[in-house]
Amino acid sequence: MTTLSLPLNSVAAQHVFAAVNEGLLSSPKALPAWLFYDETGSRLFDRITELPEYYPTRTERAIFAANAAEIIALAADSHALQIIELGAGSCDKTRILLQAAVERQDTVLYEPVDVSPAPLEEARERIEREIPGVLVSPRVQDYTRSLALDPPLSGERRLVLYIGSSIGNFEPAEAHALLAEIRSTLDPGDTLLVGVDLVKEEALLHAAYNDEAGVTEAFNRNLLHRLNRELGANFKPDLFAHRAIWNPQHSRIEMHLESLLRQIVTIPGCHTESGTGRDMQIEFARGETIHTENSYKYRPGQTESMLESVGFTPLKTWTDKRGWFAVSLARAA
Repeated sequence: MTTLSLPLNSVAAQHVFAAVNEGLLSSPKALPAWLFYDETGSRLFDRITELPEYYPTRTERAIFAANAAEIIALAADSHALQIIELGAGSCDKTRILLQAAVERQDTVLYEPVDVSPAPLEEARERIEREIPGVLVSPRVQDYTRSLALDPPLSGERRLVLYIGSSIGNFEPAEAHALLAEIRSTLDPGDTLLVGVDLVKEEALLHAAYNDEAGVTEAFNRNLLHRLNRELGANFKPDLFAHRAIWNPQHSRIEMHLESLLRQIVTIPGCHTESGTGRDMQIEFARGETIHTENSYKYRPGQTESMLESVGFTPLKTWTDKRGWFAVSLARAA
């Protein structure tokens, strides 16, 4: 096993290199889902949310449209709210909740958190233009590594949004740890709103991650393009096939990139103050995969139990009429 030398002056590059070292030199091979979300990946994901097969975004949006005023009122109680969103992206659905907050309290501070700065800046300009009364304060941060929230403004409470079934990308133990980390940053009385995708017919799940237009395939392969761009790797993405399968045992959709032939990929070493790093050679057998993402699907009541286990008191859960998606609000106890 060859370990890459890391550029001493780039924390971001070290983070990517560390993920590649750990994931591609392991067996089976895997890479963390956060690598999807460079600028190109973020834009591809926005396109995914608009696909006819991809029901989660429009279903969650409909829940917000029908219940935004109640969600905001329950979260605020008798206080003013400031709203923080983890993994905000384009903030499209969030505008519904922000509008409800402005109607209730005239002005609201909104802090979207994401790893990609471009969508955050576009969202800031759009929201402040379309919803007067919202002050947007974006934060570029990988909340999965370190979560640091500013204390609330005097007399206000914080509502943290973790929507879009983002929690489903984590293994159960990781999801529990992340929710516990969120809870540790909040004061009693603050709230957390979590959106989760629910278990449903396999055909619906399969279609959502294998769209006819091939956008999800491009999103998956862009991870390899990113490693080529940022690390100088020589992946040939067309020699890897997009695979998205339902794993009923673990109640999750799994995304993989499957090598179509036996091949060797090289990632160059890096220059450091102490010398030059060695190249990393990664061998792929035909049919071998890189596991790139999990998307866990939950059963009714499962989210509320998770929230209770880390110190939240569930307040209410909203679902759509078909029972495809659920949004749960809980207060820090």
